Amino acid sequence: MIYYAITDRTLAPEGDLLLQASGLIRGGIDWLQIREKDLADRTLFCLLKMLVPEARRFGCRMLLNGRPDLAAEAGASGVHLPSTGLPTSRVRALFPSPFMIVRSCHSEKEAVEAARGGADAVTLGPLFETPSKAGLGPPMGLDTFTAICSRSPVPVIALGGIGVANLREVAATGAAGLAAIRMFCALRNPIRDLAGLRDATCS
Repeated sequence: MIYYAITDRTLAPEGDLLLQASGLIRGGIDWLQIREKDLADRTLFCLLKMLVPEARRFGCRMLLNGRPDLAAEAGASGVHLPSTGLPTSRVRALFPSPFMIVRSCHSEKEAVEAARGGADAVTLGPLFETPSKAGLGPPMGLDTFTAICSRSPVPVIALGGIGVANLREVAATGAAGLAAIRMFCALRNPIRDLAGLRDATCS
């Protein structure tokens, strides 16, 4: 099960994004997406340059939201493309494998299109109700999500309203992983607490 954290520095102590990201990497997060949309390009680039060596050391795949050029230049693993972002096929043509492309999708049709365009994986949701995805329509629910996972040509990462209370339900859908902002970024001791989350998923 891939544990995929999406950053939010407003949840970090004193807004320290570097500390938040580093803690998640050292805690054993599998994939980490830097999603601070309001930060300047130079700030994002410098942040990645600091974090990429640490991510490689701990086996974490580092992704940048929406900017494949900055991600590649900084040596990150790849990019997460928003559903309204650059076309997947265009990004793949410019950044061939092993550069990772993860696409945000909200339906089976979008997931299939992303796979055809060269995406390595998709985040799919919202699975449950969540304030961060309030404008994307009603949650798809476990049954629909499970059916899409079973037919998807690429790994599907569950997204939207995922927390400790529903980890085992999500794991049972056949998803390749689960993504979250608050569940991961609000952890006070990632090294200890991520291990506890993994135990909860498997129990």
